[in-house]
Amino acid sequence: MNRATRFLRDNGISVVFGVGFLLALLGQALAGRAEFNEELRAEGASAIGFGEYLTTAHFAVNVTENWQSEYLQFFLFIFLTVWLLQRGSPESKELHKAGTETDREQRAGDHARPDSPRWAAVGGVRQALYSRSLGALMLVIFIGSWFAQSVSGAAAESEERLRSFQDPVPWSEYLGSPDFWSRTLQNWQSELLAVGSMAIFAVFLRQRGSPESKPVGASHGATGVEG
Repeated sequence: MNRATRFLRDNGISVVFGVGFLLALLGQALAGRAEFNEELRAEGASAIGFGEYLTTAHFAVNVTENWQSEYLQFFLFIFLTVWLLQRGSPESKELHKAGTETDREQRAGDHARPDSPRWAAVGGVRQALYSRSLGALMLVIFIGSWFAQSVSGAAAESEERLRSFQDPVPWSEYLGSPDFWSRTLQNWQSELLAVGSMAIFAVFLRQRGSPESKPVGASHGATGVEG
């Protein structure tokens, strides 16, 4: 097996989803530019090029409003499933493992193994930070993309007002606007629905060979078991 083949085998999930993301982002940009130019023409303005569209608030707000909801989903799922359980779901820990678990169970501190990450064994602040680093990163990206959505949304709203010879909207005012919260909450509700339905459907349904599913023959009550 050559190096390229081995790389693709070892990183298939990230490669496929990464390429899919870029293709979807390109498609969104092309469709968004077409939509934006239709709006400009309807208002008697000139159409803009693809490169110019990528720098517009219209493109930025449409991208970031989806990112922030996705990373909110990841943060909540990572954080809440430390304590919250769902009997029979492979998305849940076993029912007796609620909480942060012991160092032995987490292979941390004195129970770290030779192949454990270095910060898992050092103890103190570094271990505490590393042991919560995944959830912390998801939270930081969520807050950053939520802020970016609010800024770009205010800019997009102001651009639209200026084309109609109205005053632009300040960022602080836009944060309380129906447009901002409509964009935000329509994404939040879909992510919460998706995660919740995945957790409960996986109690009763199976996908053979998937780590997101229990083994085909596992009982409905089996919890925290992956196929």
